[in-house]
Parts: sequence; structure tokens; C-alpha cells
Amino acid sequence: MGKRVFESNPLALADKPRLKKPPMYQVILLNDDFTPMDFVVDIVCQYFHKSESEATRIMLNIHQQGRGLCGVYPRELAESKVAQVRQISRSNNYPLACIMQRDSGDGDAE
Repeated sequence: MGKRVFESNPLALADKPRLKKPPMYQVILLNDDFTPMDFVVDIVCQYFHKSESEATRIMLNIHQQGRGLCGVYPRELAESKVAQVRQISRSNNYPLACIMQRDSGDGDAE
């Protein structure tokens, strides 16, 4: 048939740029003395899609250790989760703090 336009070139593969994974961010809830524990469990279930038992474990980490990891997400999704939690907490008159921090990738967040 026709002449092949593309030839196999081993150097072409070597020059191909390598794509890096986007940085991930931990979304963390912080302890306070005013937000009820059941509200925190509900937030973790609703916004982070955790089971009730997992949400309870996270809530106990928040209560006992001062913070609890709810999930690790790409930046835009983490920012959205933080904003949603802050909005629903304030609309219920609770000071629940939600922050994000860059994930170190070592799995040690709590």
C-alpha cells in the first residue's frame, strides 16, 4: 500500500515529557469545645462519605488528639470540602474548624 509516515524512533520515546501526579491535600477537622460530637459524625458521613463507624473513629481522634483526617484529595476538591464544612458549620452556629494541608505521602496524618 502506501509508504509508512511514522517510523519507529527509540529516541522519540526518551524525549517524551513525564507527567507528575498533582499534589494531594489532607482535609482535617480540628477540635473545639462547642461543636457536638454527633454533628461532627454527621459532617464526616455526609461530606466525606465515610460509614458511621469510620466517622465515629475520626470524631474520637478529633476529640482526643485535637484533629482528625477526613480524606486526601486534589487541591480543588480539598478546597471545596473545606468551604462546604465551614459553611454548614457556621449556618448551624458551630465553630468547627476545617483545614487543608499538603499531603506528605507518608500516610502519617493523625
